[in-house]
Amino acid sequence: MEGGVTKPDKTEFSECFRIIWGKPYIMLLALSAGIGGLLFGYDTGVISGASLYIRDDFQEVERHTWLQETIVSTAVAGAIIGAAFGGWMNDRFGRKKSIMCADLLFMIGSIVMALAPNPWVIITGRLFVGLGVGIVSMTSPLYISEASPARIRGALVSTNGLLLTGGQFLSYLINLAFAKTRGNWRWMLGIAGVPPLVQFILMCFLPESPRWLYGQNRIKEATEILEKIYPANEVEQELKSLQLSIETQKEDEKSTGDGPFSKIKSAFGNKIVRRGLYAGITVQVAQQFVGINTVMYYSPTIVQLAGFASNRTALALSLITTGLNSIGTVFSMLFVDRFGRRRLMIISMIGIIVCLVVLSIMFFQASIHAPIVSVIESNHFGVNSTCFDFKMASSPASWNCMTCLRASSDCAFCANGQNIYNAGACLVADTVTRATCRAQHRTWYGDCALDCKFRDIPFTLPRHRRRDRGGFKLGFKFNSFSSAGLVAIFFLVPETKGLQFEEVEKMLEKGYRPKLCCSKEGEIKSTS
Repeated sequence: MEGGVTKPDKTEFSECFRIIWGKPYIMLLALSAGIGGLLFGYDTGVISGASLYIRDDFQEVERHTWLQETIVSTAVAGAIIGAAFGGWMNDRFGRKKSIMCADLLFMIGSIVMALAPNPWVIITGRLFVGLGVGIVSMTSPLYISEASPARIRGALVSTNGLLLTGGQFLSYLINLAFAKTRGNWRWMLGIAGVPPLVQFILMCFLPESPRWLYGQNRIKEATEILEKIYPANEVEQELKSLQLSIETQKEDEKSTGDGPFSKIKSAFGNKIVRRGLYAGITVQVAQQFVGINTVMYYSPTIVQLAGFASNRTALALSLITTGLNSIGTVFSMLFVDRFGRRRLMIISMIGIIVCLVVLSIMFFQASIHAPIVSVIESNHFGVNSTCFDFKMASSPASWNCMTCLRASSDCAFCANGQNIYNAGACLVADTVTRATCRAQHRTWYGDCALDCKFRDIPFTLPRHRRRDRGGFKLGFKFNSFSSAGLVAIFFLVPETKGLQFEEVEKMLEKGYRPKLCCSKEGEIKSTS
């Protein structure tokens, strides 16, 4: 990251508390910009709960899984676009204005979603939110790093990650709070506009990044900000460091060109940068392909598919996932320099693989125990309420809940009123029949799970319905990704614990080879 951010250690955290106690202005800068991480986390978590109630209000969303997926994934698509333009905005307009622009996009998106009369307006609002998330996700850490004293830069930047996972946890709490409120999902999505409003107001009174100002030859303004951040005897030294860093950057741009393609070509032409890039991309790709974001976006749905049909119960149980995620973030912040980055990543990947193997086995076993569809149960609701495909089936006795749900988007499964594992009914998927099913204190399942169609959710095979082997296959697929990620991390990612930037560069220049059998850890190799 521009500005040079190292991972914090215990000493740095202690130093951080000491410095911000004497200069609380520094923490104001970090927390104000860190709200961007909170926004990112809140958006990830809030849609998982809101989607449960959006399905109830819009029948087309409940009947068409692609529409559910579009509502969730549009924000991700917007974030990709926002991140692509975020770098240019940071350089052109500065970090402060970029954050404020992201806040406006987030507020607009939240209002649009809260007032949406149909699913397509929700999707439009999600696009605006995604654009804001993409911009702020790269700008907030950059602003914090450039507006922080070098000695505690890593500790302050890590607050952005903590606020991100904290935002996810907060979103589930808010989802749970509004679960029984009229217009529940509108409140869940609309309240997301409050944090960006707070950040926008705070940023109006906060300065621009001193590094960006210095790069724009606004040296006096940069000096004034540095005087608020650093002790008086360190300001001059920091100004010299900024000057040297920016001059080096400009020289590099002259030699390689300022365009994005020129920079990419230059990066891959430098073996130090190339090897570092391999390691960085490996870690990021492995982190995403284990399926954690899928769990975060669909956690309540996954809980429901595991047998807890109540929306409120699903939201409450999903707090466990986000809570553990937040605890894991704190754990990594406290112990990363004690155990090392590489060791923690390898241990984490092994743990993920073990869990995915267990889930895959459970999915496979569950796929053969789906509750059957009973003609008597189906006729109980009237012939006109029975799913047409089931009535026309040549062998209805072979049908189970999965067969019913996969037969047509017009078919739904109404569980047995006495025991959800007993035979249920295959009914017409409409609002009237759904209300009749629920009025008899039965559980209604109105669409084929996303795992049936091999789409987005990797862990959505329940104990009593939608028991397809898609869950097993998707669990196996993510397990394969995780295993590949573990191998890639082992061979491409070196340990940087306790190393200065110069030492890391020397290691990357010579090449890194992991410990194999009796060889020494970190042994170098000459190949690229």
